[in-house]
Amino acid sequence: MEKIVLTPDGEEPIELYVLEQTRLGGVNYLLTTEEETGDGEAYILKEISQAGQELSYEFVEDDAELDAVGAIFASLLEDEEIELI
Repeated sequence: MEKIVLTPDGEEPIELYVLEQTRLGGVNYLLTTEEETGDGEAYILKEISQAGQELSYEFVEDDAELDAVGAIFASLLEDEEIELI
């Protein structure tokens, strides 16, 4: 499983495992978790980097956007139990 490391400004790095990825409206999204195996919380990240820059992501916080992208991930992972926060 692919792992990414987020380094928020002034905070400790966060390691997340990528469960799935999708593209909606020209934007890339990642479904991630902190646990490589077993139960863990799932997070949706949105790519915010510009062309030619290093990849950057932010947590999706907008409820409408979270619902839309969450529905896509739920469809892609029908056999998995996913709880998005």
